[in-house]
Amino acid sequence: MELDLDEMQSVIRRLNRARGQIGGIVKMIEEGRDCKDIVTQLAAVSKALDRAGFAVIATGLRECITNPDGETMDVAQMEKLFLSLA
Repeated sequence: MELDLDEMQSVIRRLNRARGQIGGIVKMIEEGRDCKDIVTQLAAVSKALDRAGFAVIATGLRECITNPDGETMDVAQMEKLFLSLA
């Protein structure tokens, strides 16, 4: 199923922020920053990625509901995608 690019703009913004955070984490490690600070940033980026994944799945579910005649994904496939984020 293809997702609407307009609806995915918030996900793209979130992923771009996560990309920046990852670069910052690498820099922190290279600079020998405190472990607590690094882990805090890793947790933040992990949460951002999880939220992006959930947003993609939510958009897909909405698309299935509003456009039932389009390319469909069965419940088992959608569940497998959702659980892969857990």
